Parts: sequence; structure tokens; C-alpha cells
Amino acid sequence: MINFLNLREVNRAYSAELKEACARVVDSGWYIGGPELAQFESEFAEYCGTKHCVGVANGLDALILTLRAWKELGHLSEGDEIIVPANTYIASVLAITENRLVPVLVEPDAKTFNLSADSVKKAINSKTKAILPVHLYGQLADMTALCALAKQHGLLMLEDSAQSHGASLHGRKAGSFGDAAGFSFYPGKNLGALGDAGAMTTDDRELAEVVRALGNYGSYKKYENTYRGVNSRLDEIQAAMLRVKLKYLDQEISARRTVAGFYASHISSPHVALPHAVAEEAHVWHQFVVRSQHRDALKLHLKKHGVETLIHYPIPPHKQRAYKQMNNVSLPLTEQIHEEVLSLPISVVLRSDEMQAVAEALNAFIF
Repeated sequence: MINFLNLREVNRAYSAELKEACARVVDSGWYIGGPELAQFESEFAEYCGTKHCVGVANGLDALILTLRAWKELGHLSEGDEIIVPANTYIASVLAITENRLVPVLVEPDAKTFNLSADSVKKAINSKTKAILPVHLYGQLADMTALCALAKQHGLLMLEDSAQSHGASLHGRKAGSFGDAAGFSFYPGKNLGALGDAGAMTTDDRELAEVVRALGNYGSYKKYENTYRGVNSRLDEIQAAMLRVKLKYLDQEISARRTVAGFYASHISSPHVALPHAVAEEAHVWHQFVVRSQHRDALKLHLKKHGVETLIHYPIPPHKQRAYKQMNNVSLPLTEQIHEEVLSLPISVVLRSDEMQAVAEALNAFIF
């Protein structure tokens, strides 16, 4: 079986450094809010090209706490509308509703599946206060157009960069375009920890300070609580793991682009639509997602040929039971995408013979 993702093999290359980093933390006796976190925050901010980075427990918290901080700072109020792509993982929407803000789901661009500037423009009204683009599958949304819209209408911009670590365009990286960005370091991400972890990036010092306080029980100073905060902190061991892996992120991105390039040049099935990349540097290929009108049959066919695949994502947020009030909303393009997408194996440990086997299995699909 060609695994969709083998994290044990991915991390094996860094095993000695990861164990050394873990031992360093264990021996230090400092496990929360110590030097490893401070160093990682500094290194990741520099990598992204931002002034500040705040480590939190996971990617969802990065989005939730950023929106919450804007509320505390008076930039957002309950009931304000946030424009978000309809075809995203539910975390993008959860972050909005958790803050008692209103998600306005819009259809994506038909080629990239990313947030469409035209859709955003049509959705903006007097209640709109922010745009939340998602760099889906590792490709930057059209930030030039989206940032222009945000500036024109005085809107906040929060990038969901959970899948796009290292993606860049015109010399700027994911996480540096908007007023803030949320990152996930879930183990399967391009920059993955060995557990849950996340961070927000921004150039806004005050915003960073409020996010940090909110994630520390609402406290700037021990035992003094300014806000009704939560416990959402990136611990020392995960920060140390991420410091090791950050050094190799660009190398891993290059390897993923090699796999994506192979697939693009070797998959020729008439039943499969290949992903569209607007620019090489703008896509870091967190996922290689094809589309097929016969997706379920294709998935079964590939399984029979020893190829493991996943679906990102089978059910759009507005069709989830958690958002039953939106279940009757019609978003035909989003719904079609979720019925047709299929993610192929892509990782730094995928061998050339495995890539060839995946391509041959796809090309052998007959419906």
C-alpha cells in the first residue's frame, strides 16, 4: 500500500535532532513559556516576514483568539459579518461563530478553489468588518485583489494560513499579507509538530500582546486577569520540535513541488482534473487535490491498486449538523467541489516508483 502520509518516515530524517531537542527541554526543567518558545516565535516571525508571532495550542485557537482580541480592542463587535470561503475546513467557520460573529460564506474561484475576489466584492455590505481568506491546500489566495478590497472598504484581514507555511508571492510569505494570520502545526502539516500546536503572526504589537494574554487565562501579569481568557499556549517541547523542523521547511517544500510536478506531467486520465497553480512559489502543495465526477469510484479503484487517498473535505461547513441553520443554503460550486475532490499521496518521503504507480493507477481508471 502506498500510504497517503507516513509521518514516522517523514520525521525519521530528523529523529536525532528531535530527540536532542526534546532532551534539552526535559533537562531544562522549563516546560511552559520558556526560551524554546521565545526562540521559535522569533524564528517563525522572521521566516514569515512579520514583526510578531504568538504561539498557541492549535491552529483553531490562533484564529479564535485573533478575532477575540479584535473584539477586546474594539475593532469587532458581536454580530459583525466576516466573509469566508464556503469550501473550507470547518475550523475557519468555527473561529467566527465562537466569537458570536456572523460567517458570510461565499463561493470560491472555480480554478484555484480559493476565495474569489469577485464573490467577496458582491458580499460586502455595511455589516462586513473582516475578510478571512483560506490558503487552501497550500496555495495563496489572490491576496493582491483581496488586500485591495480590504483597504478600499476599511476591512480587517485574517489569513487562515493553516496549510500554507512558506507559500510566497512577490517576495511576501503567507502570514504577512493581512492584519494577522493563523497557522496550524498539526503533525500532518508541511511544518508539523509532534502534537497539536499553532501560532498567529502579525505586525501589530498591541494585537500580539492581547492574543498572548487571552491565551494565558486573560493575564498579562501572573494572578492578575484583564480578560476572561483561556488556556492556549504552545509548550516548550512542541516549540523545540518546530525549531528543528523549521530549518528544513524550504527543503520539504521543494520536495513536494517535485511530486506535484511529476503528477502534473504524468497524469493524463480524461476522468481527472488536475489542480491549477497560479505561480510556483505561491503553492507549497500541502495537498495535491484532483477532481473527478466519478470521485467515489476513482477512490475505490485506487484503493484496489494499493493507493491510499483522502477527501479534503467530504462535507462543506454549511451542510454540517453543527450549522443546521445553514443546511438549506445553496452554494452549488462549493457543493460540487466537495463531491468531486480527492487528495493523492504527497510527501517528502514519496519515492519515484510510488509516484509512478499512483500516476499509472489513475491513468488506468475507466468509468
